[in-house]
Amino acid sequence: MARGQETRKRILDVAQSAVLAKGFDATSIDEIVANAELTKSGFFYHFRDKNALALALIERHIEIEDQLFDELLQRARDLAEDPLQRALIALKLLAELIDDMPNGHPGCVVATAVYQDRLFDREVREANRRAVLGWRRRFRAMFDDIVAVYPAQDDVDLDSLADMVSSVIEGGIVMARALAEPSVTAQQILLLRSYVKVLFSPR
Repeated sequence: MARGQETRKRILDVAQSAVLAKGFDATSIDEIVANAELTKSGFFYHFRDKNALALALIERHIEIEDQLFDELLQRARDLAEDPLQRALIALKLLAELIDDMPNGHPGCVVATAVYQDRLFDREVREANRRAVLGWRRRFRAMFDDIVAVYPAQDDVDLDSLADMVSSVIEGGIVMARALAEPSVTAQQILLLRSYVKVLFSPR
């Protein structure tokens, strides 16, 4: 069992690196098999096809992101009781985390799958939707806590504001890669932080 889990993890690691570098379409099973140093039958023992592989990558990404944000938000809660201050601390910690990555953020499996969703079946597309809605719920809860204490200084839809967090992160990753400037993503998150501060700070 342990060996099987190790092999599965190796396949996912190799596949994720290739997918983030050039997309699902340009990543072949033969390439994954070669780089993971296993037989083709070994691959198909774990994944029936690329749809199953994509689904596993997305589900693993969701799990890792959930753990990352759980830890980050818990650190913010430990540092501040005020909900606005907690959110500002969390966004600052996120910016610092991404800025500390030597080559910038490697990319997002969910975003990569969305760009090439024609390749996938309904189950994979639904997993992507579940990931995005999960991020919305998480950040909406953060903004709900703030609004309970600090009314927004502008008429904003809180679901849209929650989606803005994901949009800024994903857009920052795209800009950073396009410009070959890894610091862009963290800078965009800090601009979002400034907007949140202005939006909820009492006049």
